[in-house]
Amino acid sequence: MRTALLTAVIAVAFSAESASQSAAPAPASPAAPIGAYTVVPQLPGMGRPVDIAATASRRRALMRRIGRGTVLIQAGHERDIEQDYVQDNDFRQDNTFYYFTEIETQDAVLMMTARGPDSIETILFLPPRTPSQERWTGLRLGPDSVAMRLSGIAKVMPIDSLEARARGGLQPVYMPLGHTRVGADSARVSNLTPIVDSMRVVKDADEIMRLRRAVDISVAGHIAAMRAARPGMYEYQIEAALEDGFRSNGADRLGYPSIVGSGPNSTTLHYDVNRRKTETGDLVVMDAAAEWGQYTADVTRTFPVNGKFTARQKAIYDLVLGAQQAAFDAVRPGITMRELDGVARRYMHDHSGTLCGEKTCDDREYFNHGLGHPIGMDVHDVGISRPLEPGMVITLEPGIYLEAEKLGVRIEDDVLVTATGAEWLSAGAPRTTDAIERLMSGRDR
Repeated sequence: MRTALLTAVIAVAFSAESASQSAAPAPASPAAPIGAYTVVPQLPGMGRPVDIAATASRRRALMRRIGRGTVLIQAGHERDIEQDYVQDNDFRQDNTFYYFTEIETQDAVLMMTARGPDSIETILFLPPRTPSQERWTGLRLGPDSVAMRLSGIAKVMPIDSLEARARGGLQPVYMPLGHTRVGADSARVSNLTPIVDSMRVVKDADEIMRLRRAVDISVAGHIAAMRAARPGMYEYQIEAALEDGFRSNGADRLGYPSIVGSGPNSTTLHYDVNRRKTETGDLVVMDAAAEWGQYTADVTRTFPVNGKFTARQKAIYDLVLGAQQAAFDAVRPGITMRELDGVARRYMHDHSGTLCGEKTCDDREYFNHGLGHPIGMDVHDVGISRPLEPGMVITLEPGIYLEAEKLGVRIEDDVLVTATGAEWLSAGAPRTTDAIERLMSGRDR
């Protein structure tokens, strides 16, 4: 869908008078990849079934908030493999479009019009199918009964009818301006993004299912990498074992570039060059996760490349682990991420002694980032400033980085906020020094 067409549609909308069963993924067998599901061959992209009840519920909730008006949401575009340096898939759906449709089709527009709480019209506009082009691009959805059945949207129309249909739309017009350029008419459009972002903070059952899958796949990759690690390996060889664990368990793509920092690189927060040759005695900070169903995990583990922590490494690690546990124990509805950050720092302050020298280990020189953030369709998802609510999914990731000693430790886990506290989602990846050493020695099997 070209930006010019949407711009024209908005102009028409403003000139018009202002009167007017869910298909869940199949459970995986014990031998199947964690992310296995029953592919729907008529659906483009991953062919993943749409949770029709979930998307319909999200659309109704949005239009109740709008009250009266028209919403236009544009699908994503294929990236240009000649110019965009594509590293994985050349198409990933726009988050807002996906949230309300779960359709991985391109160049489409979702239009919703509310004339009141009991008068909501939803139309999915799709370009026509071009079989000759699909030999290059793969399957596309067309404006037909197949798209209606698989999307759960009762009205599907050709994209070239969008402009005419908009004449019956209502003002105000809402669009996600943070994601779509609409040219000169943008001043006359209300920004949909803050409304949708506020809805995305608390995850529904379908979203939590997707996040659990992404986390479980990520855990499998971390375990594979720790089992493979040996002194003398290059960081990228550990990265290869990690990402093989993701892909072999059905990951759609990486949630973000994998961080595998050994020795001095363990103290650089977002190091992702992954080219150093490891040495015995190194700690490796491995911050990496998989995306599944458009939702991503975010997991970090720190381990000794030779499989055995030194006394010094263990002392720093256990302090970080204790701070993380203290924060987890404090998670409850109503608390904020800032308050949890304070809980972790107080634990470090009270228990660090002289481990970090004259300063306590909670000092910004050593623990130089925030405790965590929400995750979802973005690895740093919406809702960071809101008090926690049941259904939010966050990370807890304290760390200590001692550059002079080439010693960095970060432990990051994904946590679901519940009505009474929290649930570890990524606990399957070993967290204690004993558990890590058992895994790396093979004694856990």
